[in-house]
Amino acid sequence: MRLTKQTNYAVRILMYCAANEGNLSRIPEIAKAYGVSELFLFKILQPLHKAKLVETVRGRNGGVRLNRPADEITLFDVVRVTEDSFAMAECFESDIADCPLVDSCGLNSALRKALNAFFDVLSEYTIDDLVKARPQINFLLGLEVEGAPAARAS
Repeated sequence: MRLTKQTNYAVRILMYCAANEGNLSRIPEIAKAYGVSELFLFKILQPLHKAKLVETVRGRNGGVRLNRPADEITLFDVVRVTEDSFAMAECFESDIADCPLVDSCGLNSALRKALNAFFDVLSEYTIDDLVKARPQINFLLGLEVEGAPAARAS
């Protein structure tokens, strides 16, 4: 199983916002920190906003921030809203009827169990866990330079 770039950068957006706690994070700043296009990040914000993981503020001094505390947003919350499909095999898709074992297949059962274990592990980790695991995250993201807050663009 491989997560999409959308999920990868959705987690990164949330980590940036968590590291920048108390401030609005601007998409151009996030895009610069990760070396990705602003348009791509705007696209990713849509499902995050719809799922109420982030709040967006429009206007000249607008930006994005977490809609709940970082320790209440799990990786499973993010994956659930950014991934289109969790079909690990053809038989996971509801419209498949070619296999005579579809209702009693050991492979289907094993893969479903593995997927549930994957979801359980993702549910154990929060955005806060990821941010706190990297003490220099603010410096690495350009939010802090040598212990002082980075200058904010107006």
